[in-house]
Amino acid sequence: MSASTARGASPRVVVTGLGAVTSVGIGADRFLEALRAGRDGAKPIEGFDTAGFAYANGCEVADFDPRPWIERYPLEELGRATQFSIVAARMAVADAGIASAALAAQRGLIAVGTTDGESRDLDQLVQAQLEHGAQAMDPVVARRVPAGRLSVCVARELGLTDVEAVTLPTACAAGNYAIGYGADVIRSGDAAFALVGGADAVCRKTFAGFYRLGTIAPERCRPFDVDRQGILTGEGAGIMLLESAESALRRGARIYAEVLGYGLNCDADHPVAPNRDSVARCMALAHRNAGVKPGDIDFISAHGTGTKANDVTEAAAIRAVFGDVRPPTISTKSMIGHTMGAASALAAVACALAITHGFIPPTINHETTDPECDLDCVPNTARAAQLRVVQNNALAFGGNNAVLILGRWDQED
Repeated sequence: MSASTARGASPRVVVTGLGAVTSVGIGADRFLEALRAGRDGAKPIEGFDTAGFAYANGCEVADFDPRPWIERYPLEELGRATQFSIVAARMAVADAGIASAALAAQRGLIAVGTTDGESRDLDQLVQAQLEHGAQAMDPVVARRVPAGRLSVCVARELGLTDVEAVTLPTACAAGNYAIGYGADVIRSGDAAFALVGGADAVCRKTFAGFYRLGTIAPERCRPFDVDRQGILTGEGAGIMLLESAESALRRGARIYAEVLGYGLNCDADHPVAPNRDSVARCMALAHRNAGVKPGDIDFISAHGTGTKANDVTEAAAIRAVFGDVRPPTISTKSMIGHTMGAASALAAVACALAITHGFIPPTINHETTDPECDLDCVPNTARAAQLRVVQNNALAFGGNNAVLILGRWDQED
């Protein structure tokens, strides 16, 4: 069978470009170094006024200079999340070794997931109105607010006109939603390539919301640890370039991983709390769609927020699906915080890097695993491993669950 059809009748979809903007490193190579080293991106938040909060650590992107990557827009026309999205997309295209002009000659998809869109700018507009009245609102800032710009501005920056540009608002599962959608449109022949992932910037609104829920950690994010205290809000973007295996092989592209399949469901059981049985069903859906069994999974990149409820519920769902033989289960949020709509996209980038470079990233800040979680969290130090299949979990408010399965590329499979 040909490389494009060995797993079935539909074209096989592969990852050939990665772009990452994170608090621990900008660019796929620096993100890779940080994952291997177990670097912690936590520090005091500077992006908004934290007066009135007893503690305010987060995982912000420091020393971010978009100017080398953004050519078509004056920066003041772009919100921070849109800047992240454009830069990560440009990085993914460059990493894939394909010129923008070559992409422009093909039908494509741009799908960017987000939780907050440009809520950072909304914070600024609301504050200006409260302090000085409506006449003080900056029209330039107001024009930056629509969340659709996270994808549309990528298209314009890259000069792409024959594309569908969509922004997906399925909160903290949105990155996996976007990747799954991208794989579908390539398999169906509706697009030759897809730039997919997620982007978000820290904002006062979201920080305050989680703070009032009592789910912000004072200092560090410690997923699955018995003494965990909650999340740290983070920011950044993760974008992948997807194409068919046939296209990638024809142009001699490096293949990081294959998108084997995914599962989606929405139980709408609770506004914020995950439902164990629904999460387990989503994992089973992903395995069936990808044509794998639980025993094939070499490690799980968990949603792993570090809250009391999420970690216990997710661990219970993993036990329900995998039984007594559970794969190593890690959380990148221990390093980069909860990047909201970018979370599962950056975790997917981490999974692709892990497959390519043969290691499992660690769960840092980990001292004692909570007995209610009972998982091998790969504490604090990365582990060498030959990986064939990895699972990336994403759970969002409202019961939006998305599980992505990536595999090592093997032309003979």
